[in-house]
Amino acid sequence: MPVIQIDAGTMSREKKAELIKNLTDAASSTLNIPVQAFTVLIRENSMDNIGSGGKPLSELHK
Repeated sequence: MPVIQIDAGTMSREKKAELIKNLTDAASSTLNIPVQAFTVLIRENSMDNIGSGGKPLSELHK
């Protein structure tokens, strides 16, 4: 069973569903494995817990 893992900022339930579908479809098509074989794990992180360029994303996206 292939597992797709992604770390991201917080998102709506609808966005998570869209992301899961799109990631699964792309991996299935690329690897020629049925979509039913895939598991997708989304780890949501607060913008305070993610940094870029030495600053928390919460500061960069004010």
